[in-house]
Amino acid sequence: MALAQRDTDPHTYADYLTWTDEVRYELIDGVAWSMAPAPSLAHQEVAGEIYVQLVNALRQHPCRPFIAPLDVRLPKNNEEDARIDTVVQPDVLVVCDPAKLDWRGVRGAPDLVVEVLSPGTASHDHWRKRQVYERAGVREYWLVHPIDRLLTIYRLVDGQFGKPEVGDLVGATPVGILPGVVIVWDELSARLPPVDP
Repeated sequence: MALAQRDTDPHTYADYLTWTDEVRYELIDGVAWSMAPAPSLAHQEVAGEIYVQLVNALRQHPCRPFIAPLDVRLPKNNEEDARIDTVVQPDVLVVCDPAKLDWRGVRGAPDLVVEVLSPGTASHDHWRKRQVYERAGVREYWLVHPIDRLLTIYRLVDGQFGKPEVGDLVGATPVGILPGVVIVWDELSARLPPVDP
């Protein structure tokens, strides 16, 4: 199931703020993409656990974790909010620069973005959003696949995501941009519901 476009018109954050549809959207380069319906139990388990572990690890740290839904505005230059044409809602994110935080959410690239994949969003997150996060300067991008129990990590090197690191959701994975912070998988993986046949 591919994500649908709202329409073929180009949009900005100013348009986005006026929409009252029951459907939630993300803007990528002016295109409004519908977000997947309510996340699965596995999606919520994974996103919630990663968020809780980050909250606990960062209590005495200037970096702050957040969980969706939260608007992240990604200007291409220094355009005013109303003209921004890329607004996303990562599942989990960490922001280390308090100047990027305001009452509407985040303006600028988070330092860490975690997207939890589902069949309907996997290609969107792997390709379209990866390009957006790379362009914006996200330092580390995690894609967690709860069905296959896999983690893919992209790290920004000289303005580009390097070759991805791929591993199983076992043991603990260090967060590269946050020394001393790890995400522990074993208990979470044991709680994940079995995959439907």
